[in-house]
Amino acid sequence: MATRIAVTGSPGIGKSTLVAKVTSGTKLRVGGVLARDRHYKDRRTGFELLDLSTGMVGILADEAGDGPQLGKYRVHLDDLDRIGAQAVENALGCDLIVVDEVGPMELSSHRFVLAVEKAIASPKPMLVVLHQWSNHRLAKKIRGSFCVLTVTRENRDSLVDEIVQALK
Repeated sequence: MATRIAVTGSPGIGKSTLVAKVTSGTKLRVGGVLARDRHYKDRRTGFELLDLSTGMVGILADEAGDGPQLGKYRVHLDDLDRIGAQAVENALGCDLIVVDEVGPMELSSHRFVLAVEKAIASPKPMLVVLHQWSNHRLAKKIRGSFCVLTVTRENRDSLVDEIVQALK
């Protein structure tokens, strides 16, 4: 069985940073999607998507737009489908599939959900960021079948090496 790891924890604790460090610390060919904060001056204004294979960048959510609203942000479904879901679909050809994140914004895209389900059905190793409180069926499936690690300030640095070793 392939190595399946999900990281979860409080917002802002460093889950995406941890995943970015793991992807740069492994010799595996990595594909999938990484979510990154967008800032203007010292204020977070939204989130962008990075396709780990192609380097394409899109907007996951920001304070403008007409997509589904979650808190103060609006999800950009076109970019989520075109870059996020496509990155996960394309990652099936890689050694490690990364999905950052399975959370409310990403779960608003049917195509993204289908792409993650297809990745889970594959025999490939996966590293997933899992929203701490999501009750979506996909989040429940991940909790039930992945090794779920909770990221804290105390363990977030040591988890990088631990995960890199587990994925070897």
